[in-house]
Amino acid sequence: MFIAVCSVAGFKRIHLPPILAYLFAGILAGPQLLALFSHPQEMHLLAEIGIVFLLFSLGLEFSLPKLMAMRSLVFGVGLGQMLLTTSVFTAIPLVFGVSLSASIIIGGAMALSSTAIVIKQATEMGILNNRRTQLAVSILLFQDLAVVPFLIAIPLLAQSGEVSIAIALGEALLKGIFVIALLMSIGKWVLPWVFREVARTRTDELFVLTTILIALLAGGLTYYFGLSMALGAFLAGMMLGESQYKYQLEADIRPFRDILMGLFFVTVGMELDLAVLWHHLFTITFGVLMLMVVKVALVRIAANMVKTEPLDAWSAGIKLCQIGEFSFVIAALGTSHEVLTTEQSSLIVSMGVISMALTPWLINHSVSIAKKLVRAPAIEASSSNMSSSHPLSKHVVICGFGRVGQSVARMLKMEGIHFIAIDIDPVRAHESRNAGEPVLFGDASQKDILINANVQEATLVLVTFDESEKAKQVISRTRQISDTIDVMVCTKRDYQLESLYSAGANQVVPELQEGSLMLISQVLHYAGVPMSRILKRVRAERKGRYDHLHGFYPGETTEISYGTEDKLEFIHAIVLTEHASCVGKRIKDIDFAKMRVSVKGLRRNGTELTDPDHEAVLQPHDVVVIAGKPRRVERAERKLLDDF
Repeated sequence: MFIAVCSVAGFKRIHLPPILAYLFAGILAGPQLLALFSHPQEMHLLAEIGIVFLLFSLGLEFSLPKLMAMRSLVFGVGLGQMLLTTSVFTAIPLVFGVSLSASIIIGGAMALSSTAIVIKQATEMGILNNRRTQLAVSILLFQDLAVVPFLIAIPLLAQSGEVSIAIALGEALLKGIFVIALLMSIGKWVLPWVFREVARTRTDELFVLTTILIALLAGGLTYYFGLSMALGAFLAGMMLGESQYKYQLEADIRPFRDILMGLFFVTVGMELDLAVLWHHLFTITFGVLMLMVVKVALVRIAANMVKTEPLDAWSAGIKLCQIGEFSFVIAALGTSHEVLTTEQSSLIVSMGVISMALTPWLINHSVSIAKKLVRAPAIEASSSNMSSSHPLSKHVVICGFGRVGQSVARMLKMEGIHFIAIDIDPVRAHESRNAGEPVLFGDASQKDILINANVQEATLVLVTFDESEKAKQVISRTRQISDTIDVMVCTKRDYQLESLYSAGANQVVPELQEGSLMLISQVLHYAGVPMSRILKRVRAERKGRYDHLHGFYPGETTEISYGTEDKLEFIHAIVLTEHASCVGKRIKDIDFAKMRVSVKGLRRNGTELTDPDHEAVLQPHDVVVIAGKPRRVERAERKLLDDF
């Protein structure tokens, strides 16, 4: 972990992606150098769980209708790429005298690309939803499906039984259809009910644990039937991709996914055999170059079958020209069944690690390279999204869709102002979405949820729930995304006013004071005060943060609940006796600030001085009106009367 942290920090300083840092850390910690792990294969299970979470997150981005709309890409370009690439890279070893069984395994391993690197890099760059990346993802999805027959065929290739291979592949196909149908049924009818019940408990930990459990169970189910764990996780995520819990699920699983994906890349680095790399450096270097050139060309040919734009095809090919993580699994399985030699397996791993290390740079420059290959100016379409929805801009993000949030939404709708709401109540989110309201289910204090609401393009974030700590978290996360966006907070009472302003809120509206202000304006209007003067008074109170509306005189029936006794602000009148210690002192000579109370007024001889002169000398029988927290008011009274 220490090596990984230092590597990521160092690589970030020289503007290299974290993936290369993890690979470097794996090489350092591997058996060839520091040998911190004598059996690095023991870490593969955790690393594979990282891929499971990655595919679950990817599934959340792909609803079933969206996948059906992409079937020509998945089963057209994906199938074409897999057949062409496997055939070419099977033929090359055959020419050099490698056995047919070994050549098939090598061809299959070379045909696969890295789902982990491509999706992670595309996500970090924010290009996951453009046409070119979607084409690449479609091919990756078919490759994940194609891993299954290879994993089944390898043990049978060792037996050289052609009939048994055909039977086994037929059984694998039937298993795959059954498992996919089962998972899709569970995802459609069971999982939404499960998450609805879990969400109703309002327990964050339970929601996170359920998310992790569902991803692992789906992966475990497909693994039990001889399929890849990643495929099951993808199907489970895809079934939940249309649910209201999509964004919260993605936000919950992201930390686990990123950590375990880092571990996966570390294990890839550990697989690199430096001795084989050194002795076959020229062969490996030439092989990597030929591999990348051929795979790019074959993706272009496969994409041309469905009349894909040349720029998109070349760009997708450049993204997919590396060797994938499942290639290592196939190579290891081939070695264990003695179909591949140890040297052949090491060559595949070495080529894979080098090609993976080059991939982040290639993805960053895939469009510019593709434009040079096309040799024609192309319209940049990176922002075109395959989904029909367009991201909002200059909208209002309403955090909390209770009565206040809904009332604000109605007024915004009447004025033609776009908004999107975030609410953690599953029933309210479900009802609102059914009515066509733009509501996301999720915790608004999570950065990912705010990003999904496109808060960086919003004009205002409005927090309507009366949870000050949660509101401060929303303010903090919003400020991490944008320093310029305005944040308004609605709170029931005024005692959190200063802390919310300190947290970064531009405006805090206490419901109690604002309601009183509206009542006062009505009273003044009926009392004959001109409307211009009322509006001026209202603006002054808001600008002064409701100075004249803070505090109240407590009574016998005033209830103070536990935990609020130091939050409420009382107003208290102190009658000065002839022997009071403060008599004869000027107001400015009394350190009211140290007592943490404020002087609200002074009465003398029946006359009220609302803003008493600080030079005024206190006299016997004066009434000093102070405001502050209850305990501070009590201490201040004792000081003024007794021991000042």
